[in-house]
Amino acid sequence: MAGPLPIGEAVPADGSLPASVLENSANKTFHAYVHVPFCRVRCGYCDFNTYTSAELPGYSPGDFVGNLRAELAFSQRVLENAGVANRELTTVFFGGGTPTQLEPTQLTGALTSLREAFGIKADAEITTEANPDNVDDPYLGALAAAGFTRISFGMQSAIPEVLKTLERTHQPENVPFAVGAAKQAGLGTSVDLIYGAPGETMAQWQQTVDSALELETDHISAYALIVEPGTKLARQIRSGELAEPDDDLTADKYEYLDAALSDAGFEWYELSNFSRSAQTRSAHNMAYWNTQDWWGYGPGAHSHVGGVRWWNQKHPTGYAAALAEGVTPAAGRELLSDATRLEERLLLELRLRSGLAIEVVKAINPKATGVVATLIADGLVEASAALAGSLVLTLKGRLLADAVVRRLI
Repeated sequence: MAGPLPIGEAVPADGSLPASVLENSANKTFHAYVHVPFCRVRCGYCDFNTYTSAELPGYSPGDFVGNLRAELAFSQRVLENAGVANRELTTVFFGGGTPTQLEPTQLTGALTSLREAFGIKADAEITTEANPDNVDDPYLGALAAAGFTRISFGMQSAIPEVLKTLERTHQPENVPFAVGAAKQAGLGTSVDLIYGAPGETMAQWQQTVDSALELETDHISAYALIVEPGTKLARQIRSGELAEPDDDLTADKYEYLDAALSDAGFEWYELSNFSRSAQTRSAHNMAYWNTQDWWGYGPGAHSHVGGVRWWNQKHPTGYAAALAEGVTPAAGRELLSDATRLEERLLLELRLRSGLAIEVVKAINPKATGVVATLIADGLVEASAALAGSLVLTLKGRLLADAVVRRLI
């Protein structure tokens, strides 16, 4: 059920935004994230804001869809009252949780509600995450017919033993069928992988990467396992039931991933994301990394509009109660200072293949020129890009990205 929410200031009951959100709003694209809080089972490593049906008695997927419509109407009022001109949605992303725990009519109905509220651009990217075990041809066909363009499958691993350690319940052999069915429906495809699970060998990781490549998807995301405090996995490691992930082996796995995907025609465009072309990158995630505007709908979802960031109450019943009363479901917010915005640009844009403008670093750190010189000398950033005014991480730099950030700040 996720870790604690950030500490921020109270949000006005009517959700009103400060006049500062209008600054440069015409040059910002607008996006929607929908957090679907349902999962069939809880995975031991997961720290996301998700719930099984047993944990939510009396709260159904139908209730959630109704709450989404209420929050949509609320968001329209807030933006209109702030004077923000209506902007059609450039991307929509359904995440969770497991969005495909909803019936197809519920998921497509949610998309229709978004379209009716704001409009959706004709070339918009519309993505949902999915469990390979709970979609079939009719479900995927319904998504495509409703306007979804892309589906991201939680593959995680091709190895049954690794999936068991992670407590993933899907069957590895179902992934190729699900991806193939999505392609047949005309949907773009992506798979998510996790490396560094306790006990996972290099050979097993290589098999997972090779299996992912055999799917011939448009996009692959691969994340190093993070042992989050409070999760079942953290307790298992603390008790000695499972071994703690080995950092050196995890780094070796990333190097294998990068080489294998590069050989197969993929290019990294963010530390953990690889695509076959610029057209198959996740446009929604790029909006986050480039600090565009988005409204996050659903329990625990985070939003950002014009330098104001806020986050909803985590528990679905508290979220629903606020909307029933006609007040904001937000639990807190933060008005980002100019200094914070610059630091966040550094943190986010340094992750990208397109790089971070050195001018941003100079605005934060008066010793930037010397720091950049040492990063070049240490082989952490590309020399040619730095000479052209941008910091682009080398493979070594990607492996040590957190250390690079600390040096720059």
